[in-house]
Amino acid sequence: MSNALLLAEPEPTLVRHLTSDGFRVVGDGSKADLALLADPRAVAEVRSRHGDIPVIVLGAPDSDVVDRVRAFQRGCDDYVPQPYVYDELLARIRAVLRRAVASRHEVLVAGPIRADVATRAVTIGSRTIPLAGKEYELLLKLMSDPVRVFTKEQLLREVWGFRSQGRTRTLDSHASRLRRKLQSVEEGPFVVNAWGVGYRLLGR
Repeated sequence: MSNALLLAEPEPTLVRHLTSDGFRVVGDGSKADLALLADPRAVAEVRSRHGDIPVIVLGAPDSDVVDRVRAFQRGCDDYVPQPYVYDELLARIRAVLRRAVASRHEVLVAGPIRADVATRAVTIGSRTIPLAGKEYELLLKLMSDPVRVFTKEQLLREVWGFRSQGRTRTLDSHASRLRRKLQSVEEGPFVVNAWGVGYRLLGR
């Protein structure tokens, strides 16, 4: 069955292109596999109605890096500024859906931390750790090789999609919040800062 895409603001040309590429464009009352939103403030509301589906924000033409950062902080999975090239948007939709499908039954384990990728549930022992969207994605990246130091440049590029280190405060604030949440359940150390380089998940 084809994937169902929820468009908060359906645009006829985009609907036509997506339909021709095999997607079903659905309304708010239907079950969706992914949402395309113009307003990042609607991410939480859409997920409250449709479950934990991936969300791509289509940024306004006058949006800037601050808008992009705030959209990720609100939990979107990707951000595409307008005007966009349709082929790039299509590639991003398919990439986000592939990640969602591939990870549906995957459980990652690093030390005492377990992440059920299907449900996005993170646990230490019997305790569930509530994480925001980018905190969760940062954790998954660090869990992929928990004692490796990932550089800030790598994390900004692979988790946020940034191509420069100009937004290191965004990474640092997320890493700090993630550390506090994990260490509120178990002492750790978790999300260890390798000064001047980046982060690793577990202390050696």
